[in-house]
Amino acid sequence: MRRLEAATPILLFTLIVIMLISPLRCLSDSIRPLLPMPRSVAWETGSYHIQPLVRIQIKGELSNFDRQTLSVLLKDWNVVKIEHDSLKNSDIAIVCDEQSDLPSASSAAYRIVVDKQGVRIDARTSTGIFYALQTLRQLGGQDGRLPYCSITDYPSYRWRGYLVDVGRNFQSMDVLKEQIDIMAQYKLNVFHFHFTEDIAWRLASKTYPGLTDPSNMERWPGKYYTVEDMQELIHYCRDRHIQLVPEIDMPGHSAAFRRYFKTDMQSDSGVAIIQELVKEFADTFPGLPYLHIGGDEVKIHNQQFLPLMTKWTEDLGMKTIGWEPGGNLQPQTIRQLWMGGPQAITEDSSFEVIDSKHLYINHMDPLETVTTLFYRQLGGQTKGHEKLLGATLCSWPDRAVQHERDVFQQNAVYPALLTFAERSWLGGGDFEWRSNIKADAKGLAEFAEFEGRLLQHKRLYFKDLIFPYHQQSKQKWTLYGPLENKGDLDMTLNNEANGNFSALKKIGEFYGGTIVLRHWWSDVVKGAIDRPLENSTIYAVSKVWSEKGGNQSFWIGFNDLSRSYASDSPHLGTWDDRMSRLWVNAQEVLPPDWQHAGQKGNLEIPLIDEGYSYRSPTMVQLHKGWNTIVVKLPVGKLKGKDWQNPLKWMFTCLPVEKEQ
Repeated sequence: MRRLEAATPILLFTLIVIMLISPLRCLSDSIRPLLPMPRSVAWETGSYHIQPLVRIQIKGELSNFDRQTLSVLLKDWNVVKIEHDSLKNSDIAIVCDEQSDLPSASSAAYRIVVDKQGVRIDARTSTGIFYALQTLRQLGGQDGRLPYCSITDYPSYRWRGYLVDVGRNFQSMDVLKEQIDIMAQYKLNVFHFHFTEDIAWRLASKTYPGLTDPSNMERWPGKYYTVEDMQELIHYCRDRHIQLVPEIDMPGHSAAFRRYFKTDMQSDSGVAIIQELVKEFADTFPGLPYLHIGGDEVKIHNQQFLPLMTKWTEDLGMKTIGWEPGGNLQPQTIRQLWMGGPQAITEDSSFEVIDSKHLYINHMDPLETVTTLFYRQLGGQTKGHEKLLGATLCSWPDRAVQHERDVFQQNAVYPALLTFAERSWLGGGDFEWRSNIKADAKGLAEFAEFEGRLLQHKRLYFKDLIFPYHQQSKQKWTLYGPLENKGDLDMTLNNEANGNFSALKKIGEFYGGTIVLRHWWSDVVKGAIDRPLENSTIYAVSKVWSEKGGNQSFWIGFNDLSRSYASDSPHLGTWDDRMSRLWVNAQEVLPPDWQHAGQKGNLEIPLIDEGYSYRSPTMVQLHKGWNTIVVKLPVGKLKGKDWQNPLKWMFTCLPVEKEQ
């Protein structure tokens, strides 16, 4: 066991704030961690005891899958027999009625009441019932008890999406379904499926079967989705109240199209072919309301291409979505934002908007992922409106991976999904983007409270899944400096390993396992240093407690590589090219023997051990009692050596528990 330094006034006040935020949550062990936290929760004293025989009454239309969801839930509660009874005599009463009296017009709104009579769920639609069942699942029941409570809930944004890029790195149907299941459990409702890319076109075409031939794929050759696979995915999403949004990227990201057809998509022959493919798609998978047509990262030399494809798609019955900034999209096309800083989408916007700016987890450090998403305001508004549909979290691992599960180890996919689920359901957040935990008492307390629920969900529901996250809100750092190094990154101070920097200016106190001093997008993402200076050195000091002493696992890193840049691997004997160093109790912790030491960046060479979340933890010898950590953080120029190697001035150092 470890504990932090003796409680300081700010930590004491933090604990008080946490109790003020959720006083009833501290009163009883029967109160369960809910995520996303519902709009309104009133906990009452007592519990409803679930019997082996449960009487159920359902009023209104529910799908077979929704009924199956309830049956699985009851099985988890050790219910052995179900009987259907009149509404007033039921242990569980479910009312799905368009006229239900709920405080929101949202079709996803629901109410749960658990009292001595049993459980009652009210909703206007089956979607609301489905979401209520997800919350009911989190209330427990495996111990035969449900806490008395009254919950009223509805989302702040009607579009709560998650994008998976399978064009670059193929994912099997089982892995896709696993992610869709997690989306459903946490009330995300849009699955953005990106299956065409420069690397490969991964959806079978009956008209052009050679499009998915292994010879036309630069990565994962021969891996694609059949018509039956796609139909299964659409149905799988629909059962779980998730809308599948397909993306056929055009005219950019289309090298696979060009390789096979030997023509540019914007040429006359290319237009005819892509129209044929889109029509085949619409005819094969009828009823999909949206088609994402891409439009970004390409020179538009045929100004009629996107207007023509927009009309073609609309005539086939689908509304278009396109990337912004991108090509000459039409006014009726929904804009999905992906570049630039915070932006308030107002109700007089010229377009309907989905926010995906700074929501790319492939660019984020795994610990930073949870921090930045927790505070992230979507669309610059605390809730959606007619023009602001919501947001989509994106997983764009451009770099090749050896195994499909590596995407989950290198990117904090499930911690990100859960954090984004909370923010996109509850709304709120800060307009200003940030990469570090707020150090003020209220901001720290709010993060710690959420982190506590997140880690409980990791323990309860993700035992067999990759979930790269550990508690970081208690890791306190004091930053000192800057000290001018005149470009000499090896410059040393006397006794710098001991952590006594009283002669240096104290910059401030920060919390987290990852501290970002200066983000590579420092113009839009706030770091710890307000005015970073070139050719300077910062020191960070922290303490950790060890009850017995001995070896302790640590996550340690200094330059979390984006999974989208062709960044170089560190050289042997160094943590990074800034000559960062770290000591514990004045003993230096040396970097790993990198397997790709000094390797020039290449998107086709998978990352192996360059990041702390996908290599074995660093083992550090601790003393019994308090242990002092010192991190040295020199920097030269405040820019990377090239665009593939941007400067992200940061460090990660966090003692972690051994995974069970």
